[in-house]
Amino acid sequence: MPLFTFRLPDIGEGISEAEIVGWHVKVGDRVEEDQPIADMMTDKATVEMESPVAGVVKRLAGEAGEQVAIGAMLVEIEVEGESENAPPSQAVIEAEAPGTGEVEAAPLNGIMSSSVRPEAVEGPSEEEEGGIDKLGPNGNGDGNGPDGSGSGARVLASPAVRARAKDLGIDLRQVKASGDHIRHSDLDAFLLYGAGQGYRPANPRVRRADETVKVIGLRRRIAENMAASKRHIPHFSYVEEIDVTELERVRAQLNGERGERPKLTMLPLLIVAICRALPDFPMLNARYDDEAGVVTRFGAVHLGIATQTDAGLMVPVIRDAQDMNIWQLAAEIRRLAEAARTGKAKAEELSGSTLTLTSLGPLGGVATTPVINRPEVAIIGPNRVVERPVFRGREVVPAKLMNLSISCDHRVVDGWDAASFVQAVKRLLETPVLLFAD
Repeated sequence: MPLFTFRLPDIGEGISEAEIVGWHVKVGDRVEEDQPIADMMTDKATVEMESPVAGVVKRLAGEAGEQVAIGAMLVEIEVEGESENAPPSQAVIEAEAPGTGEVEAAPLNGIMSSSVRPEAVEGPSEEEEGGIDKLGPNGNGDGNGPDGSGSGARVLASPAVRARAKDLGIDLRQVKASGDHIRHSDLDAFLLYGAGQGYRPANPRVRRADETVKVIGLRRRIAENMAASKRHIPHFSYVEEIDVTELERVRAQLNGERGERPKLTMLPLLIVAICRALPDFPMLNARYDDEAGVVTRFGAVHLGIATQTDAGLMVPVIRDAQDMNIWQLAAEIRRLAEAARTGKAKAEELSGSTLTLTSLGPLGGVATTPVINRPEVAIIGPNRVVERPVFRGREVVPAKLMNLSISCDHRVVDGWDAASFVQAVKRLLETPVLLFAD
């Protein structure tokens, strides 16, 4: 009985080899046509390979974890029969590889044809139920595609494959067969890698040449600081939802009467709340020298304001924020942000913070887990304000809500303390009159 060599087909553009993830068969097993035999993984996806013929497995390409080149032998199968009356286009073709005695696959009608066609093996014929369907891509016998082109192209595929292709809206003429007819694995490969009709690339025009950018200057310092922070500090984060409906009303009223003063954002009001809550939680306004094993708790609040610039993230510092009112805070935030973005910030304005506030403004998202500005022990991140329905008593009313995130150094700050601090800030923000009370 002849040996059929099933070679690993091209399962993706540019793929030169694939890794054996696992075998579904072993040497000596009998396999049926279209039975899964192996899972092969490329750098993009895992594809299940199916046997193109029925027979007995005689040889496998290797163990799980080994690489197999495209076109190399994957499985050798001893075919259990031949069709003596197969038409010329379906005839059994055997080609001996030089010096091996193996039966190779030979090209037939522009397709890589196996040494034994499906018709020559045990199993139902093409005319029987479950056999290979030789109708057109839509199963109507005329070979016309969905565009009605009437090209007359004939596609070999089983009814199950054809039904699946129809459900997916795939024109089988666009699918490359890994053997003598299209199988489910060929549809999978088409969906993963193909650019056929209905599966165009998302936007090939955005592709540009690769570039190498040296990490230097501020970007290098940011990279080093962030890596050191995550390497040395055991972070934990806590997020709470705050109803800022009344606070937003007060802010709008204050802006309506601001005159020549800078427009108020949420940040000055949040800073006031932070400064009022911190005296009861001194462990948050601190620095930790992990080499000396010393925590320094600061009496003054030197608040770092994380600011995005063209060069990268910078953290200018509001000195003695606890001594400023909301209008002074608004003016200082504006001045420092402008200095940082224009590169005019002084060295002393970019160091010495005891606690950092980071805000993405309208891009703030639902919640954040900011990275601590080492050697500080906490960083606070307000998220964007959204309007949602809430219950007030038995009524459902619109409310403006904002999540407030905090990340802390668990070596210094306990979860209870972080949660209690945020709850204190929440109480102040939800009752804004307390921000201005003595």
